[in-house]
Amino acid sequence: MPAVSFQIAALDHVQLAMPKGAEDVAESFYCGVLGFVREPKPENLAKRGGCWFRNGDVQVHLGVDADFHPAKKAHPAFVVAGFDALVARLEADGIAFKPDDELPGVQRGYVEDPFGNRIELIAEP
Repeated sequence: MPAVSFQIAALDHVQLAMPKGAEDVAESFYCGVLGFVREPKPENLAKRGGCWFRNGDVQVHLGVDADFHPAKKAHPAFVVAGFDALVARLEADGIAFKPDDELPGVQRGYVEDPFGNRIELIAEP
């Protein structure tokens, strides 16, 4: 393999799919539960539907998919400061959280967004 003269410096965003017309449902979960802030999409992209969210340096874009199917395996993984507080919030809101202990020494688990997309939550070390 030839030497590489570049490096991937950062991850700009993760995109998940959502059904058409469900932007308010997405905002309720991503902002109301996970603490993201909704950001306006550029005008030329807003006409496609969907929505963008940010929490610090982490960005999630939800794009409308006419033939929507939730991502059950592929997923973003968010490192969470205050992990136990978020898990308690999920439980209080009736949102199922599935703990996972398959990585020794790592506190983590999974939740689904309102559309069934899988999201991994990892406690900040």
